[in-house]
Amino acid sequence: MTSKILLAAVIALSLGGCSLAPGFMKPETPVPENWSSARLAAAEKISTDWWRSFDDPALVALVEEALGANNDLQLAAARVAEARALLTGQQAERYPLLEVEGAAVRQEPSEETDTAGTRGITDTAGTRGGQPFNDLQVSGVLSYELDLWGRLANASEAARARLLASAANREAVRLAVIGEVANGYFNLRALDRQIEIAERTMASRRESVALQRTRFEGGDVDELALRQAESELAAAESELPRLRQQRTRQRNALAVLLGRNPHRIIKDDITVADAIDAINAPASVPAGRPADLIVRRPDIAAAEQELVATNAEIGVARAAFLPRISFVGLLGLQSASGGDLFQGSASAWQLGGSLVGPLLDFGRAEALVDQAEARQRQALITYRQTIQTAFQEVLDALAGMRRAEERLQAQARQVAALRSTAELARLRFEGGISSYLEVLDAERSLFTTELDLVETQRDRLQSTVNLYRALGGGWQGPSNAQAVTGSMPNSADIPQDQHEF
Repeated sequence: MTSKILLAAVIALSLGGCSLAPGFMKPETPVPENWSSARLAAAEKISTDWWRSFDDPALVALVEEALGANNDLQLAAARVAEARALLTGQQAERYPLLEVEGAAVRQEPSEETDTAGTRGITDTAGTRGGQPFNDLQVSGVLSYELDLWGRLANASEAARARLLASAANREAVRLAVIGEVANGYFNLRALDRQIEIAERTMASRRESVALQRTRFEGGDVDELALRQAESELAAAESELPRLRQQRTRQRNALAVLLGRNPHRIIKDDITVADAIDAINAPASVPAGRPADLIVRRPDIAAAEQELVATNAEIGVARAAFLPRISFVGLLGLQSASGGDLFQGSASAWQLGGSLVGPLLDFGRAEALVDQAEARQRQALITYRQTIQTAFQEVLDALAGMRRAEERLQAQARQVAALRSTAELARLRFEGGISSYLEVLDAERSLFTTELDLVETQRDRLQSTVNLYRALGGGWQGPSNAQAVTGSMPNSADIPQDQHEF
């Protein structure tokens, strides 16, 4: 009973030992009180399935497919599992290790040695040297390092922080995958619309070429009008292959994001729903306060946990300056013959301890501390830079939305005006008031502006997606308990617990 109490006291002392790591304080980051844009609703939270706000069932289906099969997400989930296993192993280092040990040896010592001194076995014959004998052992070995300086505790803390960082990085990958799928889908819909415009324009210009050829042969127009019509037809025909190539590349990129195998990449097309001009972006995006962004972005959470880990590793490195105390206990059976191994007289035990400390290491320990402190400074810079990048992405996405809507309104008016211009130019040409060049200029401008209008519609939708991504996409963060116990959500789920550090 006394030995059990002593062992418990030693373990408690070790687990509660002092820590040589610097006290961690979350770096302060000055941010404005509120967002300056009316498009950011300060009092709301982003929905965890924000991509549904575009009301496009095909987009929802593609996102769900990607969350279930995307390779980057599966790789990130495997890294979380690795980090959790590393934490489990590091925590186990803080507790005693109990092993079973068995050995069977037959040996003949030198004639200059006394066999009675070998591993505590008494030579019953009283002979000296040259006599073969057996040495059989079965024992349990208990070893334990007393963590007085917090080396193991700090190593465990670093592993815990890296697990949380790995989990946050997985959610950052998840958010990136959703954003890439949504942006790729909108680009695909824009290309479909542009191909439709190019095909319609090409058909119209074929009719114009046929008409001008008939008029040329009838002497109503000169050869210049015919060649100009043929030139505009060729321009539309050259634009169509380029758009189709871009669509094929976008389709293949989406197929990879969805985790499709090569057979499906080749055989299956991407399912689409509404036309690009029928997809409506949300009028406003829930953003919370600017200070909330720091705890709503998984990449910032990962950078913070990496800072926690490097801070704890300074304590690990500093412990190298101090001695390490270990205890070893052995309890078992030992005999010179198998028949006597389980006799009461064969019992053996051993209890000892060791103290190992640096005496002259030529600066090794100091170099380890310098390395750990340098890694901490790097992590701090990365943390600050990640926050700066987060705010930049929010502001860039806001500017993209605002400018896209301004361009959209202007280009819509321009398209309407050019359609009227093209119709009037054709009437003037048919009435003999103007040349065919006026018709061609109007149709050329209309074609280019219609393509630009589709690109602007795509840019507006993609800027909205980028804003959701920049604001964290509804991520709230897993708790410490979830990460340590392994109850992390699947890659297709979003953690619901409040973010903790």
